[in-house]
Amino acid sequence: MLCRRMHQRKPWITCRRWLYSSTALTRPPVATGGPGQGPTTTLSLGSTSQASIFPCSTMSFLQYIKLNESNYEFGMRRCCFSTQVVVDSPVGGIVDIPLAQTGEGIAECELLKWFIQEGDEVEEFQPLCEVQSDKATIEITSRYKGKVSQILHVPGNIVKVGETLLKMIVDETACPMQTLHPLDNLDCNGLEGDSPSSVLQRSAIKKVLSTPAVRSLAKEYGIDINDVVGTGKDGRVLREDVLNYVAKKENIKDLTSLGAYSGEQSQVADNSFEGISGAYGWEFEDKTVTLRGYQRAMIKSMSSAAKIPHFHYVEEINCDALVELKSSFHNENSDPDVKFTFLPILIKSLSMAISKYPWLNSSLNEELNEVTLKGSHNVGVAMATPHGLVVPNIKKVQSLSILEITKELSRLQQLALANKLNPDDITGGTITLSNIGAIGGKFGSPLVNVPEVCIIALGRIQKVPQFAEDGNVYPMSVLTVNIGADHRVLDGATVARFCNEWKLYIEKPELLMLHMR
Repeated sequence: MLCRRMHQRKPWITCRRWLYSSTALTRPPVATGGPGQGPTTTLSLGSTSQASIFPCSTMSFLQYIKLNESNYEFGMRRCCFSTQVVVDSPVGGIVDIPLAQTGEGIAECELLKWFIQEGDEVEEFQPLCEVQSDKATIEITSRYKGKVSQILHVPGNIVKVGETLLKMIVDETACPMQTLHPLDNLDCNGLEGDSPSSVLQRSAIKKVLSTPAVRSLAKEYGIDINDVVGTGKDGRVLREDVLNYVAKKENIKDLTSLGAYSGEQSQVADNSFEGISGAYGWEFEDKTVTLRGYQRAMIKSMSSAAKIPHFHYVEEINCDALVELKSSFHNENSDPDVKFTFLPILIKSLSMAISKYPWLNSSLNEELNEVTLKGSHNVGVAMATPHGLVVPNIKKVQSLSILEITKELSRLQQLALANKLNPDDITGGTITLSNIGAIGGKFGSPLVNVPEVCIIALGRIQKVPQFAEDGNVYPMSVLTVNIGADHRVLDGATVARFCNEWKLYIEKPELLMLHMR
């Protein structure tokens, strides 16, 4: 217990770390608390400039006031005490773990998966969950060491920045409750009313107990988990409970459909050949899909790109020398982890052409009517992943070798497929390549990746017949490229000259080696 000493004229209150003078009580107390502490009642004594602070638990404070009521010289006979907890303060050892700011301009994230469950012990800096914003996938770690009290979201939920993800007990002796109003149920003795623990037990009974995985399963089937009767311990809803509930629901639906089918059959007998599809009971339901993660980011970027006046320039490039160079790299390769493709050579040759035509590696500021010519050649590569379209970029290509570009490209592809790209990997791009030919198609008409001013779509390299000057036909490997440019910044002549320079490096790789640093 706290040590206290009272004097008749000028009482002093001593408790743990605070020693203040107390002459009159003029203001009601305010409840405060810190991480890992219980609710603390702050008793303000004296004037605004002179106040005393009395930290104690709710029960001990009420008992103390009852026992020492006659020793205080109150300015008024009756005083109101409040232990209403501040919303942001942890109560009873419960700490709210919010979704932190994951990047500039990010307002919400999609919860992908949990690494922990309710009741798990968590160490400091241990990963709690994985979330995905419009820009990247990020792991949220714990700032505290404690025990998971309650998980508030299931995978697939959209969580606002600052919203509570879960509650954690940082003090095992604390009771798992966030807001207490003990004076509503306690008398001045603090002994005869309902205890806070009993209030907590009653409130916990009303909440359905289940794991995040079970809640996610119920969400997939589109059912309210509160309607499912739990057969687990303390009424916990198990996976089997959800599946049984769904099976019963489907049986009822099938019986209803069967009755509708019989009615339609009789109607067909009366009205021949009317409503054939309805007579057979065929039902096709629409499905609404919420776009999240990279797909939501694509909506924003393509909506911005649609406002830009585009100029497209299409060219065919002879890739016979490029095919031979790639084959030579493959034959001389001794590293099994490195797989040579055409793309690293195209990226390096693109950087060489940009050095001569830097306006294609720029960005436009509409408000200031300024164009920034980017110093670094950060070449973005559009990648189709199971999670949507993402455009990571290779930084400072002008300072990298073809082998280094190959390894960096492989790293980005692996991270993109695993949905593990860092924010730095997908920001800061200056020009984009879309290798649509890897999937199929001769060429495409790409849209600029704002705020860049140029994007290039690469078609599939294919052998086509060509006529020589003497009229003979010979095979040639042809790559069709389509350059999409922001016509507010780039004119057709500039794009054509740039493409000719790039084409020269591809058709004659020896020139690429000659000018490479």
